[in-house]
Amino acid sequence: MTQSEALDILKTGRNVFLTGEPGSGKTHTVNEYVAYLRSMGIDPAITASTGIAATHINGLTIHSWAGIGIKSSLDKSDLKKIGQTKYIVKRVKHASVLIIDEVSMLSPQTLSMVDMVCRQIKDESAPFGGMQVVLVGDFFQLPPVVRHEEEPVIDAQQGLFIEDLGRFAYGSPAWQRADVVVCYLTEQHRQDDADFLNLLSAIRTNTFDNNHLKYLTSRNTTEDLVPADAPKLYSHNVNVDRVNDQVLATLEGEAQVFSMVSQGHDVLVSILKRGCLSPEVLHLKTGASVMFTKNNVKEGFVNGTLGVVEAFDSDTNFPVVRIRNGRKLIVEPMDWALEENGKSLAKITQFPLRLAWAITVHKSQGMSLDEAAMDLGRVFEYGQGYVALSRVRRLSGLYLLGLNSKAFLVHPEVLEQDARFRQESEKATEQLVSLEKDLEKLHQDFVKLCGGSVAMSLPTANDIEKILMQFF
Repeated sequence: MTQSEALDILKTGRNVFLTGEPGSGKTHTVNEYVAYLRSMGIDPAITASTGIAATHINGLTIHSWAGIGIKSSLDKSDLKKIGQTKYIVKRVKHASVLIIDEVSMLSPQTLSMVDMVCRQIKDESAPFGGMQVVLVGDFFQLPPVVRHEEEPVIDAQQGLFIEDLGRFAYGSPAWQRADVVVCYLTEQHRQDDADFLNLLSAIRTNTFDNNHLKYLTSRNTTEDLVPADAPKLYSHNVNVDRVNDQVLATLEGEAQVFSMVSQGHDVLVSILKRGCLSPEVLHLKTGASVMFTKNNVKEGFVNGTLGVVEAFDSDTNFPVVRIRNGRKLIVEPMDWALEENGKSLAKITQFPLRLAWAITVHKSQGMSLDEAAMDLGRVFEYGQGYVALSRVRRLSGLYLLGLNSKAFLVHPEVLEQDARFRQESEKATEQLVSLEKDLEKLHQDFVKLCGGSVAMSLPTANDIEKILMQFF
């Protein structure tokens, strides 16, 4: 499915699971949809499963947005308390579209709890209280962290125990009830090396063989042969901190220290800090290898752009960074904010930089890199090797420092489920053609249903549902 086809389906108001391989344009498609909604006077609730992902999209974690925090189950008293919390009630009642990014890292228990909160606050039995839910992610990437003490979910509204939901969000009854349309993006906007793309696809389809291994290990090297400015990806934080601290210490001169500035409620500021890829205290020296941690296309950088600190501006002391294409930038501080209805709830300000000699695979998810060195000798989770390898655009940008057998493993359950997702997406693409003559009206009807600014008579939810049920 193309991005434009997925956007056409999103604009109808149907619940959607937006997926695709790394680099297929999931984030771009979501951003296009958010811009469209806002242009129509609709402010979607933008959330993500983790703090890092949330800061990438200027949203809240879904746990914070729904008021569930770190809970693994909800009972009637929990729901009552959440339903009496004014700011949560206000945000849920106001929302007509809920976007959850990186859903692959969301447990099925959490998705069920979000569904319960939405139904309770909106006093509506329809899935997620009747709002459109857009689930975004790729289940071949990093899975949810397993908490062994997690209890079975209790549907506090119906008094039912929901047991054995599995590990992935699609196992949640809330996912099933939402009747999502699968939009599986098939375009590729990151990898530009056909052979390397075939290798990644082989890992994804569990057809990785000795020929792929031989092709990949042609990039085996040692640390002393890795280009000095190529970031290193490790599976563990201890390796990342060791490399960054050691290399910075070898540079001449005194480090310039930049401390993060924050404002807003302490709890929300803490969420922002945990999700921000820039450190709370940033130490830089001339010659330091750095990575940009935020998107600013206008200024010429995105999250993952690499460069070297060449100097510090004489007037402002801001770092002067030369990026890979030769362009020199005076880097200014940027904001990471939690926003709701256009209002800032909390904000942190820091330079959008971090030391880039090393980074964890986990924090690299969502980045696009021209080159990187990777030690995959200690990967311990399904998808970890795949995420790391898919960060780079071509084989020539890969420097392989180590491997183990788990680096090419994907979850067997995800393999089976992915085949179903592809089939459902192909069916949705075919049905979209049949819907073509009704698309414009469906788009306008959904905007009006959400209180947007299309000049036509207000449709009912039933009007929209009757047309859509003919096709999806």
